[in-house]
Amino acid sequence: MKQVYVVRHCKAAGQEPDASLTEAGVRQAEELADFFSGREVDVILSSPFERAFRTIAPLAGRLGVDIATDDRLTERVLSGANHADWREMLRLTYEDLDLLYEGGESSNAAMSRAACVVTEALGSGKNNIVIVSHGNLISLLLKHFDNRIGFKEWEAMSNPDVFQLTFASEDKPSIQRIWEE
Repeated sequence: MKQVYVVRHCKAAGQEPDASLTEAGVRQAEELADFFSGREVDVILSSPFERAFRTIAPLAGRLGVDIATDDRLTERVLSGANHADWREMLRLTYEDLDLLYEGGESSNAAMSRAACVVTEALGSGKNNIVIVSHGNLISLLLKHFDNRIGFKEWEAMSNPDVFQLTFASEDKPSIQRIWEE
């Protein structure tokens, strides 16, 4: 039995790669470390974005576990330009997984890179894995394992959020949201 805990970063000051956590986000990162006390953690993988790394740093410090950053865990880029109707554009990418806006990444491409991280982690011999990333990418990763997950589930996510994927076999996990705000 392997556990993969997928963590959405805490509240941040922006969307840029170097956006820091807000004061509330820093407190949430400590709460997240408390939340994981009593749970085994063998490895921590994180998006290299500052808000993701800082979200899990308190837990890593408490456990003495290094944080391995992986560029494949960065947030999915919807489009190379800003659009006022970005939410509707995003919603459509859950219906058409190959929909690709100029300068962006399709849902299938994002799903594939995130799923590769999980597959490699499961094959690493580690049983309790924490992966820290961003809302849209996480929702697509969860969709990879359960096609019923979509735009509404993305909208319902909080900062932070934690999903537990329990793998009894290598392919289809049970998925449970375990974070309570």
